[in-house]
Amino acid sequence: MLPPAVMDNHTENDYKYGAYFAPYRSDEPKEMLGTGLTGADLAAIPEHWFAYPAPPASAHTALALVYVFFTAAALIGNGLVIFIFSTTKSLRTPSNLLVLQLAVLDFIMMLKAPIFIYNSIKRGFATGVIGCKIFAFMGSIMWIGAGLTNACIAYDRHSTITRPLDGRLSRGKVLLMMVCVWIYTAPWATLPLLQIWGRFVPEGFLTSCTFDYLTETFDNKLFVACMFVCVYIFPMLAIMYFYSGIVKQVFAHEAALREQAKKMNVDSLRSNQASGAESAEIRIAKAALTVCFLYVASWTPYGVMSLIGAFGDQTLLTPAVTMIPALACKGVACIDPWVYAISHPKYRQELQRRMPWLQIDEPDDNVSNTTNNTANSAAPA
Repeated sequence: MLPPAVMDNHTENDYKYGAYFAPYRSDEPKEMLGTGLTGADLAAIPEHWFAYPAPPASAHTALALVYVFFTAAALIGNGLVIFIFSTTKSLRTPSNLLVLQLAVLDFIMMLKAPIFIYNSIKRGFATGVIGCKIFAFMGSIMWIGAGLTNACIAYDRHSTITRPLDGRLSRGKVLLMMVCVWIYTAPWATLPLLQIWGRFVPEGFLTSCTFDYLTETFDNKLFVACMFVCVYIFPMLAIMYFYSGIVKQVFAHEAALREQAKKMNVDSLRSNQASGAESAEIRIAKAALTVCFLYVASWTPYGVMSLIGAFGDQTLLTPAVTMIPALACKGVACIDPWVYAISHPKYRQELQRRMPWLQIDEPDDNVSNTTNNTANSAAPA
């Protein structure tokens, strides 16, 4: 009930401006989420969403357009990585196999986007239970597999940098790690698909699907807790541990170089230090922070949202709020090719050779080395 003053002002404003805004007002009741659904489609939706009105058509249209952009960017970027890395012999190193697997997982992430776009065009749960299961199953494989693959990449780089003589992983060991990633991923995606433990349900605007974090049963809460720990916390801790070890190693190496330079009475043992080039410790620190930030930024919203749904105040999870985590992970699928592969000099050289119209200016290592050797030979002794 509004105070009298507010009510009088409200009535006066309605009297003044009511005729102007009348064409834009509607006395019809708002349509609620889930309206018109029956049978299995209706049963698949958690009761939490029935309390919210259906979003306007403009919201569905905006999300569909965003997904179209993300899909194009991710499929092109990851598609190029898959094509170049798989067809170039010099790039098929054991370490790059992990990058290739990450690109495949990001590619899978966006292959399910047409389901979301179609649902958005139809403004609801148009693809039904089957489309929901396909969407959520593909998303689960990508989420869990990408997290574990990121951890494997971190381990590979940690091993190479901290043990430069014998730390490089063999092809057999990398292939074994890749197989283990898929073996570990399969149960967490299959159990809710078959509704053995947990289930896949629509969320938010009912245009996307994920595992059920809203049903308040002991089994479901236990499933959410195990998922959070096993597929989010464990990979994140591994990534942070390995990359912090890399940064620590590089800082120790730089400190040793400075100490040796001090003993030799020189400013630096690095020839590029005088030219103002960025120090190795800063570059490695930036790379490590970027990798950690991408993983945390992409999947932390989902992790926090699932914990709130299972153990917290569910009223915080409005349809609009729950669409944010989906956008975060799709955005990172577009960025990953740039971080892991497009910054790779040899990849850029191969891309420049095969697609010169991209105007990529990456110097050829062979040309650079030949030029340097010629210049050194011509220089006076």
